Amino acid sequence: MKRLYLFSIRSFIGPFVITFCISMFMLIMQFFWKYVDDLMGKGLEFTVILELIFYVSATLIPLALPLAILLSSIMTFGNLAENNELTALKSSGLSLFQIIKPLFFVIIFIATATFYFSNYIIPISNLKMRALIYDIQETKIAKIVTPGTYSTEIDGYAIKVEENEKGGFKNIVIHDHSNPNINKTVKAAEGDIYNGKNGAVLYLNLKNGNVLEELAINQNENFESRARGRYYPGRRISFESAVYQIDLSGFKLNRSDEDLFKNSYEMLNVFQMNKAIDSIRKENKSILQNFILTLKNEHPFFKINPTIPSTSISDTFPITAVHMPEEGSSEYKLTLENAIAKTRKLKELLEGQKSFIDSLKTSVKLYKIEYHRKYALSFAIIVLFFVGAPLGAIIKKGGFGAPVVIACLLFMVYFILTELGEGLVNTNSVSPILGMWLANLALLPVAYLLMRSAARDSKVFDTEAWVKFFKRKKK
Repeated sequence: MKRLYLFSIRSFIGPFVITFCISMFMLIMQFFWKYVDDLMGKGLEFTVILELIFYVSATLIPLALPLAILLSSIMTFGNLAENNELTALKSSGLSLFQIIKPLFFVIIFIATATFYFSNYIIPISNLKMRALIYDIQETKIAKIVTPGTYSTEIDGYAIKVEENEKGGFKNIVIHDHSNPNINKTVKAAEGDIYNGKNGAVLYLNLKNGNVLEELAINQNENFESRARGRYYPGRRISFESAVYQIDLSGFKLNRSDEDLFKNSYEMLNVFQMNKAIDSIRKENKSILQNFILTLKNEHPFFKINPTIPSTSISDTFPITAVHMPEEGSSEYKLTLENAIAKTRKLKELLEGQKSFIDSLKTSVKLYKIEYHRKYALSFAIIVLFFVGAPLGAIIKKGGFGAPVVIACLLFMVYFILTELGEGLVNTNSVSPILGMWLANLALLPVAYLLMRSAARDSKVFDTEAWVKFFKRKKK
């Protein structure tokens, strides 16, 4: 049995590692395709890109694992069945459950490790990744120069360039207003623009141009406050080659304080999410009590009778005898207008309170979604293994042919059910526990039927068997 266990595990590990690496590569490429506009042209250092890839890879592991488990289990048992090794093991008196047993313990270990990884490591990776992406998105180097139009992204500068067919730029115009007492204009026939090593300086390598400077007589007078039509002393400098330097300290990638992102539901483990949910519920209860108390204190009846208790909003507005002035009188109109104004004010207060309470409920829902996602994902690894293993034994095909197609279709079903469940939760159609476990609940019967069929050597995908089955039903 020991040799059997080693043989099964060795047959599974190879396909699992390969399929996991392929899945990770595809998901990382999908991520960069999504954020390509935010990453291009920012002058990011290579270490920053590597750091981002590291954090992204950690967050994508839980999504790549189910696909890798499904595909590798199909391939492993498909190879065993195709090479008649599965038949030989069954002929020696071993059942399918005994053959799967060593791999079952491996899958349990992977599922447990996945839960701990998603509970403790992924929140930290999400925190680092979100903070880094935010900092990259706030970096504006890509918007500094737009050919054909004046770019004013840098404070104190207006830059206009035209694209050159040979590469670089031509007809470069720079209006420099960084010094309020000097109005400087730089023009060049052609040149190149590039960033410094630390990203804090923008260099413009200019050729065949001139510099025009207009100086202020009164140093306390800037050019924006001067009247038009007046003349001031200036100078003109021509050059064949020059390097113009612009400070980009405001455009450098600045790392934000990660504490700003820590309260997001994606950055917490299950224990922290439980505490957050309890805190929100207590806050919701406290806000409702204070709101009821405020309405009670503003109501005339309770001002006259402060000792009367109020246990609900309905108690806040008891029916009392009110003296109304004569209809049509000025006092009547004034009373009516005051009542309408108070009712409108109360309506606005209630609507604002309802919106705030709805936002608290939405926060609780998001925490619950992420809470159940961690458990459902780990259990999905087990379910998908028991879908893929018997399926590979039934189709008797190994390699990257039919197993890849079948695994992709099944994983698509799993992904659609997961997204459908989360969508139903977001629309308040189902509870978070049902929505996040929907894919597992749907695939669990499929896993049972496939295991039962593979153990009995039933011909599930044999068309002749299905034809005979339906003919028997008609009789």
